[in-house]
Amino acid sequence: MSAISPEAVPSFRSRIGRDARSGYPAVPHRYRLHLSPSGPSCLRIAITHGLLGLDEALPVTTLPAVPDAPDGGHLALRPLYQASAHLYPGPAVAPVLSDDWTGRIVSTHAPDILEDLGRRFDAPGPRLHPDGADRRIEAVGRLCEQGVDAAAQRAGRSGAGPAAREAALAVLLRSLGALERRLASAPYVLGGELTAADVRLWVTLVQLDTVHRWHLDAAAVYRLTDHPRLWSYARRLAAHPAFAPHLDLDAIARRHHARCRGEEAAGAAIRIVAWPSRLPDPATVTGP
Repeated sequence: MSAISPEAVPSFRSRIGRDARSGYPAVPHRYRLHLSPSGPSCLRIAITHGLLGLDEALPVTTLPAVPDAPDGGHLALRPLYQASAHLYPGPAVAPVLSDDWTGRIVSTHAPDILEDLGRRFDAPGPRLHPDGADRRIEAVGRLCEQGVDAAAQRAGRSGAGPAAREAALAVLLRSLGALERRLASAPYVLGGELTAADVRLWVTLVQLDTVHRWHLDAAAVYRLTDHPRLWSYARRLAAHPAFAPHLDLDAIARRHHARCRGEEAAGAAIRIVAWPSRLPDPATVTGP
């Protein structure tokens, strides 16, 4: 569905450490995030940052919804990339975790950034990686990536035959069914407390409704709606003060249409979730 893929293998993968010997200790006010929350990786990081209450310790620079460089990167990030790698040849893409002390990039790898936010900083927010939950969080992440994101792309791929699309849709529906069952007896995907798995799942559901739905036929989208607990959960988190300020439907749409070369299908006209239309300014949100 998308012919433009500048978000390839990350070029920078240093980690925030527990102490000065790591080279990048978790020092407040040293680092900065550069995010374009219209993209799913940046959206996950922005929500995690808000949940953890890191606004003071780790500032965020918000980038345009649609990358403005000819190569699919962000012009504002080009100086950082060039300072970090001489004559850097690729696009200057987000997310970026930078070091204000050196003016260089620490990491562009979203999973590492997410984990370091949750584990390395002395954050006042909830524990998004509770003890003993790592494998379950990773399992939800794989289900979202393979069973929802990738399956939805295959189900809506232009030029794919009916059998291939139906097989992909079956994988997608099984995955949504498994997630629906998880929410039958608990408010969150791993139980009674919100974790990193919920951030991952919620952004996946946003992408499914605001991006992938545009390439599915109407019958397929109606089958997606038949998971009431899952979509009720999505609406509930959409009202959460750490989630809501970062959900910009117009920005997601502009980014999608700027990058996508797939054909629009009848499912685009069917709304799954009535996402909030007016969102609070992030500067006015003080807590999770």
